[in-house]
Amino acid sequence: MSSSDRRAFLTLLAGLPALAACGFEPVYGTGGAAEALRGTVRAADPKNRDEYHLVTRFEQRLGRPQTPVYDLSYKLTVDTEALAINANDDALRYHLLGKVEFTLTDRRSGAVALSGAVDSYTGYSATGTTVSTLTAEQDAHERLMVILADQVVTRLLGAAGGLTP
Repeated sequence: MSSSDRRAFLTLLAGLPALAACGFEPVYGTGGAAEALRGTVRAADPKNRDEYHLVTRFEQRLGRPQTPVYDLSYKLTVDTEALAINANDDALRYHLLGKVEFTLTDRRSGAVALSGAVDSYTGYSATGTTVSTLTAEQDAHERLMVILADQVVTRLLGAAGGLTP
């Protein structure tokens, strides 16, 4: 390790106590804010394939609700947009635009603990066979649900410190 690398490393280490002193705590650490949400958030029952993948990802990130304290309701919208069109007017690429409006409600009091909306997109190619295009479309839907669910969970974890269990 060169001396300039060593100095940079030591400077970084010297800054860690200051970071801890500012109130920074890892959300997934022991006693972190994420513990308050693990197994306590029950997402609304899915009504279609996209919602199923969305709820599955919520449960992967937050755990299956053992003793639900919060209800998570959501409104999912997914729109398809053709991007690349050839001379025959056939779409060669699509974007899926997704949005989730969510509300986290305390089951005991009925009070809204957090609400918001997230959005994102994915894409897929339609240049192969019918089967490969359908498979690519399904995969894009699943990827979009993972992205959206992760964004919602990030919002929940960010607010977890202020939620009362």
